[in-house]
Amino acid sequence: MIDKTTLDELSKRLADAVPTGLLGVRDELEKNFQAVLQSALSRLNLVSREEFDVQRAVLERSRTRLEELEARIAELEKLLPPA
Repeated sequence: MIDKTTLDELSKRLADAVPTGLLGVRDELEKNFQAVLQSALSRLNLVSREEFDVQRAVLERSRTRLEELEARIAELEKLLPPA
């Protein structure tokens, strides 16, 4: 998920893009941008970087184990008499 600092930064950038004629409502717009972004992002099916890294490590271990088992099966198949 996007952290608060990144969300604050994005909201500020959007508020900075507001035309000069609307500078009086800039702070209110920035808060509204932040609320809308938070709401939209919360509906997305996102995972944290930590959770992603954990799952990536699990996948790497699984892939390594699969390769080991495939090699072992190939060796055992060599021991079988020809069909």
